[in-house]
Amino acid sequence: MKKNKIELLSPAGSYDSLQAAINGGADAVYFGVEQLNMRAKSVSSFCVDDIEYIAAICSANNIKAYLTLNTIIYGHDLQLLHGILNQVKKHGIDAVIASDFAVIEQCRQMGIPLHISTQANVSNIEAVQFFSRFADVIVLARELTLKQVHDICSEVRRTGIKGVSGELIKIEVFIHGALCMAVSGKCYMSLHTQNASANRGACTQNCRRPYLVKDAETQEELLIDNEYIMSPKDLCTIGVLDQIIRCGVDVLKIEGRSKGADYLLVTTQCYREAIQAIGSNNYTPEKIDGWINRLSTVYNRGFWEGYYLGHKLGEWTSQPGSAATEKKIYVGRGSNYYPKIGIAEFTIETGTIKPGDTLMVTGPLCGMIKEKAETLVVNGTEGNEALKGDKITFPFGVKVGSQDKLYKIVEAVNG
Repeated sequence: MKKNKIELLSPAGSYDSLQAAINGGADAVYFGVEQLNMRAKSVSSFCVDDIEYIAAICSANNIKAYLTLNTIIYGHDLQLLHGILNQVKKHGIDAVIASDFAVIEQCRQMGIPLHISTQANVSNIEAVQFFSRFADVIVLARELTLKQVHDICSEVRRTGIKGVSGELIKIEVFIHGALCMAVSGKCYMSLHTQNASANRGACTQNCRRPYLVKDAETQEELLIDNEYIMSPKDLCTIGVLDQIIRCGVDVLKIEGRSKGADYLLVTTQCYREAIQAIGSNNYTPEKIDGWINRLSTVYNRGFWEGYYLGHKLGEWTSQPGSAATEKKIYVGRGSNYYPKIGIAEFTIETGTIKPGDTLMVTGPLCGMIKEKAETLVVNGTEGNEALKGDKITFPFGVKVGSQDKLYKIVEAVNG
């Protein structure tokens, strides 16, 4: 039986990130709307009216679009759920990603393709068999080893388990991005301490903070190993991607709907290149090192391979925030574009820019573009520095406007 092409699935939490994922070589993107997705608090979600435009952008770029409706659904959510699914159906979104049976049943009734979310914690072949009655793709639990993933994929093909479409059920796994203490994302810590349920997209990320351990009798306090003992390092599988693909999975999923366009472009590009290198038998240690170096430049909490290699314990981050080797500093936004000569104008709102600085532009049309400013045109003439209020211009192949942001890239100082 011929093996299907591996699908690279990237997140999109904004139009900038959506375009960056497209530019990076994603085969499909997933996004959320309103409050019925697991990133409702951490990112300014798209609204229902965005569904039509996102579907059009993805169709024009020949990639698939999946909508995540992966929170727990309460009774008062049902009206909004129905409204969202009506728009999904109307505008031809390729599938919905969900685990709540209210969403699963509504998709079944409306004939909307369904992917079972990792929140369903599918960890064995019998669970795959059960959910195949409703879906065409199943996202496995994040806690599985490579052997467990391989065994599930092998059984799917051996027994011929088919999804709703009549094709073999597809297996999807996460390959990069944030991990947390919860089992496949199902966490109640935020609800317990802040009355804000992570399972409703309102995680306050308590686990990412440093904690002291206090002896109740002596009141002695310890900061254990200076580590954030509930905050795992990020998943990074670029060094074992060949093993993951050999397991027989169909979809490789990058986490990060709350991340910026720079993260989306770099991660998507690196994993696209790695997939191609594996396919052409050109996947080498030198290339892996290069990809890891590039992945390290954008937001991360440090890297490990997750549970795929059978680690008994997680690896914990040693510092708050990002361990990225590069830092982006906001300096201004787009103020004009001259299409006849392909020149973009940006107004400096904070900080300074000098010749030789590396600049990054993010926007809904360009996604993310990063280049070194060899020369600097300030207020129409070549200059040595641009300050607040100045306008800088440079060649740019895509129209820019006030939604386009300009950053200066500097080396990050970590630790």
